Amino acid sequence: MIDAPTIAAVMTDLGEPPYRARQVYEALTRGLAVDFDGMTMLPAALRRALAERLRPLSLEAVETRAAPRGAARKTLFTTADGHPVEAVLMVYAKRATVCVSTQVGCAVGCAFCASGRLGLRRDLTAEEMVEQVFHFARLLRGDERRVTNVVFMGMGEPFHNYDETLRACRLLNDECGFNLAARSISVSTVGVVPGIDRFAEEPLQLNLAVSLHAATDELRDRLVPLNRAYPLDDVFAACARYVRRAHRKVLFEYVVLRGVNDTDEQAQMLAARVRPPHYHLNLIAYNDTGGEFARPRADQLAALRARLEAAGVSCTVRRSPGAEIEAACGQLALRRDEADPQP
Repeated sequence: MIDAPTIAAVMTDLGEPPYRARQVYEALTRGLAVDFDGMTMLPAALRRALAERLRPLSLEAVETRAAPRGAARKTLFTTADGHPVEAVLMVYAKRATVCVSTQVGCAVGCAFCASGRLGLRRDLTAEEMVEQVFHFARLLRGDERRVTNVVFMGMGEPFHNYDETLRACRLLNDECGFNLAARSISVSTVGVVPGIDRFAEEPLQLNLAVSLHAATDELRDRLVPLNRAYPLDDVFAACARYVRRAHRKVLFEYVVLRGVNDTDEQAQMLAARVRPPHYHLNLIAYNDTGGEFARPRADQLAALRARLEAAGVSCTVRRSPGAEIEAACGQLALRRDEADPQP
């Protein structure tokens, strides 16, 4: 994907009028073109000149796997410099959500998340993030459907790559391009407090999600090592500032680990912190990543939800499709990373 200023600069250099730049940008972002050959509204000579100067794609789709019932599809990409990255499409009755990765690997190292075991390889550019969305938009177009939502919840910590993540949000929201509504875009963080404060000042009405996973610092230090830098009191203070400044709700995500963070003590402390109307909690059953943790049974998850709701928490259980293809929450880990150049 090439942004509008880059296209405009090349067109100016080629002596072309401004409307030609708009044609190319719309072909890439609305028409989802992958090259210049199909842009028949352009003269053949101009198409050849653009192909010599610009590269529409910076990611190569290596493999796409589909869950048995089609609820999720996961694609392994490689970057131009040879790094692998994964993204996921989740299909529901009325929605089609793309889960975007913002980094190759992750430096946070959450205990239950496969991505963190890789460590951080490098940040992705905004264009590389947007291309993940466009790839699935092309797949959906064959089914006469479209991308309705984008969540920056894949590999990486978005606020560790803040500028490029927000630039990707703006590219997706651009009314002259892909034109995805800002309220259909969510950015997730494990609680990077400076990032939450910056996010509160953004003019776009984007959604903020905070990955919580524990209600006490003692447990969260174990599950989310970044908690040692930004403990829960600081995270919730930042969330309160966000609500006041942005006038938006905060969605908290909570991966439920059987016998670890679903105890009565954790539920009680969670209920004391996550209070409506400005906070909502999503419970997500742990997806196996080969570690020490276990997935809760359906009745255990339902019981935790009932305890929280009885205590006044606004709470839902989020379905996380794609476990059969290692595409569910916490499972993106690049199983085929043996070809990845080491940092």
